[in-house]
Amino acid sequence: MDQIASAEVATTGPKCSGIGCDNPASKLMCADCRNVGMQTFFCDQTCYKKNWKQHKAIHPFHGHKFSGPLRPAYPLSPRRVLPPKIKRPDYAEDGDPKSERIFVGRHKIKVLTKEEQAGVRKVCRLAREVLDIAAREVRPGVTTDYIDQVVHQACIERSSYPSPLNYCHFPKSVCTSPNEVICHGIPDQRPLEDGDIVNIDVTLYHGGYHGDLNETYYVGESAVKNPDNVRVVEASRDCLDEAIKLVKPGALFRDFGNTIEKVAKSRDCQVVKTYCGHGIHSLFHCAPTIPHYAKNKAIGEMKPGMCFTVEPMITLGSYKDETWPDNWTSVTRDGSRTAQFEHQILVTETGFEVLTARLPDSPGGKIAMPVIETNGDANGAVNGTANGASTEGTASAN
Repeated sequence: MDQIASAEVATTGPKCSGIGCDNPASKLMCADCRNVGMQTFFCDQTCYKKNWKQHKAIHPFHGHKFSGPLRPAYPLSPRRVLPPKIKRPDYAEDGDPKSERIFVGRHKIKVLTKEEQAGVRKVCRLAREVLDIAAREVRPGVTTDYIDQVVHQACIERSSYPSPLNYCHFPKSVCTSPNEVICHGIPDQRPLEDGDIVNIDVTLYHGGYHGDLNETYYVGESAVKNPDNVRVVEASRDCLDEAIKLVKPGALFRDFGNTIEKVAKSRDCQVVKTYCGHGIHSLFHCAPTIPHYAKNKAIGEMKPGMCFTVEPMITLGSYKDETWPDNWTSVTRDGSRTAQFEHQILVTETGFEVLTARLPDSPGGKIAMPVIETNGDANGAVNGTANGASTEGTASAN
């Protein structure tokens, strides 16, 4: 099926913030938003009144002290719908993942059968396709809400449910986390800007299994010329790649954190401690819990057939986080930039299989640190290797 046409980038000023209104904005602005530095313009008073119910949803932010320059851009678009034929997880209607709340055996790490492994392998391949489609739309001027639209449509084309949608009442089909947002960013009306970095976290539910991955992308030419952007993005990428090399039968889940923190500190970065990797198969989140910081006390050892994510969140500044009043968006407490990469991994008899591995034509990929010239201009390699961790690995005897 045809892909959704690329978003047009407005160059003539702000559009009206009314849902479905394509009129140019007038000078009419919500006074409460103006008082907290949020710019929401409407074309006229009638449109403002019509959209008041949706617009007032942003008012919990009023009085909130933001840690960095990013601001939410409301109103959010309406919840997207899916055809009835698409199989849904148990939380799709009421937001409650009941199957994850079963107390008995919840700490037991499931070993997948060959049939179950085939199921997660298929959904992970589809999830990679969807992430790559979304990543190709990343450019200055495109809103994260548009990226959500692209992801949602790509899921439908693959007869898949976008796992984040209504999971514990999350309102969108993908998480988009720019700049100082660590994770769980809600797609909204803010256009991406030249110089931003943005993480896109995609999960699909297909055939009764979930496939989960994310990557951080550079937005525009300015982003790849910013040494701090490159330092934190490539540190996070390398943290994941080095951690995956540890996967083999008998390895301990707690050891990931030692490797990740060592790599992060070598780049003068820190590791977020609040959020962890997790088991995943027919359940979105389950045992094991995989911290990304050193000297953690995670329990369990790897066995062939276990399936889980590793997804280190790396910061330029403090590892401490806080959550916006939307109860989802997690940001660095000091407003510093942060990056994340995630793969879903299957333990094999001799090592590992990266189920969500990059494809030869996957957008993004590793780049070199920009070289700072004596005149202060940053010039660096934009085209780097497109390879992350190996798709399959055999663990060493060491």
